[in-house]
This record gives sequence, C-alpha cells and structure tokens, in this order.
Amino acid sequence: MQEQFKALPLVNNKDLQRFELEVDGYTAFIEYKASGNQMVLIHTEVPTELEGKGVGTAIVEKTLEYIESNQQKLVPLCPFVIAYLKRHPEWNRLLSDSVKKDQ
Repeated sequence: MQEQFKALPLVNNKDLQRFELEVDGYTAFIEYKASGNQMVLIHTEVPTELEGKGVGTAIVEKTLEYIESNQQKLVPLCPFVIAYLKRHPEWNRLLSDSVKKDQ
C-alpha cells in the first residue's frame, strides 16, 4: 500500500454493508455480507477519478487487515479481491475452509 493511504481510516458502514475509504473527497468501497465468522467480499468499486492511483489496492489491504484483526474468515467473490489474492498469496491464510476446498 502506498504511504499516502496508510493513515486514512477504513470505515465499516454497517448500514450499507460496505467498507469505505475516502480519498480526495471520493469514496472507494467494498461491498460485503457478514455471515457468522465469515466476511464475504462481493464487489469493489473505485471512482473513476481515483483509478490507477493505488486506491483499490489500499482498500483491499485495509479490508483484509480488518478481517484478520477481527478473527474472521474470508470468502472472496469479488474478481478484484480474487486477483489481489493471486498476486499476494500470503493473505490466503484468511480464506474460509470452504474456499480452500474449492481451490
């Protein structure tokens, strides 16, 4: 994650079931569904104005850190998150057992 994003807070907007990261007045988000101790990541969206600046990577990393710190398991359905995990397999430690069986 780029240094400029490290200090920005990840907001868990429970009403909308999404994690949000505000950058330069724009909001990137990852939609989720919490199910027991599992966090199902459904969709990531980065505003056009922020594309190509590392915001997508920052919100995925912050979300994975949140999941880990809350002792939850990850179920990635979002193609962007899946692609991130392929490039950073060290995060596969968070995968739900049901996901690991499907791999």
